[in-house]
Amino acid sequence: MKRFARILFYLRSQKRNIVLYVVFNLLSILFSLVSLTMLAPFLQMLFGKEKLLEVKPDFEFKASGILNYLKFIISQFIRQHNAVYALAAICVIIVVSIFFKNLFTYLSYRVLAPMRNYVMTKLRSDLYAKILELPIGFFTEQRKGDIISRMSNDANEVEWSVMSTLEGLIRDPLNILIFLITLVYISPALSLFLLVLLPLTGFIIGRVSRSLKKQSTASQEQLGTLMSILDETLGGLRVIKAFNAEYILRSKFFQTNDKLNDIRNRMNFRRDLASPMSEFLGVLVLSCILWFGGKLVLNQEAGLQADSFITYILIFTQIINPAKSLSTAFYNAQRGSSAIQRIEEILQAPVTVTDMPGAPAIPSFEHSIEFKNVSFAYEDKTILKNINLIIEKGKTIALVGSSGAGKSSLADLVPRFHDVSSGEILIDGVNIKNYSLHSIRSLMGIVTQEPILFNDTIANNIALGADKVTEQQIMEAARVANALKFIETKEEGLASNIGDRGSKLSGGERQRLTIARAVLKNPPILILDEATSSLDTESERLVQDAINNMMQNRTSLVIAHRLSTIRHASEIIVLQKGEIAERGSHDALIALNGIYKKLVDMQEVK
Repeated sequence: MKRFARILFYLRSQKRNIVLYVVFNLLSILFSLVSLTMLAPFLQMLFGKEKLLEVKPDFEFKASGILNYLKFIISQFIRQHNAVYALAAICVIIVVSIFFKNLFTYLSYRVLAPMRNYVMTKLRSDLYAKILELPIGFFTEQRKGDIISRMSNDANEVEWSVMSTLEGLIRDPLNILIFLITLVYISPALSLFLLVLLPLTGFIIGRVSRSLKKQSTASQEQLGTLMSILDETLGGLRVIKAFNAEYILRSKFFQTNDKLNDIRNRMNFRRDLASPMSEFLGVLVLSCILWFGGKLVLNQEAGLQADSFITYILIFTQIINPAKSLSTAFYNAQRGSSAIQRIEEILQAPVTVTDMPGAPAIPSFEHSIEFKNVSFAYEDKTILKNINLIIEKGKTIALVGSSGAGKSSLADLVPRFHDVSSGEILIDGVNIKNYSLHSIRSLMGIVTQEPILFNDTIANNIALGADKVTEQQIMEAARVANALKFIETKEEGLASNIGDRGSKLSGGERQRLTIARAVLKNPPILILDEATSSLDTESERLVQDAINNMMQNRTSLVIAHRLSTIRHASEIIVLQKGEIAERGSHDALIALNGIYKKLVDMQEVK
């Protein structure tokens, strides 16, 4: 049950419904028992196979005592009226008991459905909340398709395998337990024989199901890989077609899909064995009981009468279906536990970037941002070493260097997308870890090289994260970002949907929307991963003008790809292998005739 700890935790708030579910199932089982116990002994009395009881027996709370008392009542019916009247009464009792049995079965489902949906809603909500909470570094080692697979397919597997299992683990054992208690009342000797056989059948079923969890884990992993291939295909369709790579991607997808098919077939073969095998074993046990019980009746041993034996057999047959369901539920639990395990890997992943207890909000940004002996490593790989840097308010600091030099990592440390491995980052002399994450990030506007937009309206993309924003404010931000003209050409203006990742817009239009988003936020600190490097000349000019408008009177940290755009930066930091190799103004670094001069010369030659 340790595997289901989270689900049981969610169910703690559903105690009332759980109690009702158990009560409704108990009543359903009891009314089912009434209909079964009415048949064999009373039909024998009706058809003259057994003498009517003349004297009212003493009521005893045991099988024979209850049965004799009911027989006396039927005998009275037959004497006072006739056999047909008594038969009608028995039929009415059976119909009423079956009606109430099914009524309470229905009510148990009515109680169960909200519980089941509540658990799954909580599970998906917690999973999504954890995805938002986890640091960016967690996702660099994860396939996006696999994360989506855990959110969708694994969650569905939990719903249909595990939740139905928990349902069966309450209802079916209740059925089996009550029927077994009834059987023990009818014949303790025969039930002792039964209690030896049932654990043996359970052991056989358990042996067969052991490999299901391992197979299910492999199945979910293959499905995650399949989703990743699909995600990469949709994102890179232009390149795939341009390089005639359809065959390569098709082969990769088909191989993974065939492997998934093979694993699922083997898993389903084993799972589908549960019901027929449990039914066969149930009939095998029934046959043993027929032989052993029949022998007791024929030899008149253990006080077992023919009518009691028939009732015993009828009740035992009602155990077979719950036993089948329980064995299937056990198989599903093995299958679903791997899905829970994959979801738990995300839910229990450590959140390495967190607020200190009681961390206050940063009041404002007044003087400077300081990197003090900062080093940063990720998974034993050193990215930045001993960085010392002061960014004064209102200044523009540019980061340059070859790919992999650590520019983006250094910029990501300021909004605490990652935390430093050693050293500290200070805002106005206070370590940023002492302030709340939300307040630190509220001071910053970030524009990335690749525009990040959502399948929503232009207005909602610009106003992302902003509260109580007017349409006039959105329009003003769009004007500053040189986006107003193209927005006004759209039929629905700000209400126009831009498609998945802004696919309905050009590259320059997408980038100007992200700049408008940063302008609307009006932050004192800007982090810019130069947004013009992949644009055409006209779009580059419009975007660069928008960036220049936005940078006025703000503190800016710019990751520079085109060095011509940072000539007027307050200071240029040249990074090489995670360390500051050179620093100074554009003219000073050119005069130095070092790494920066070589980078500038290379771009000018291009």
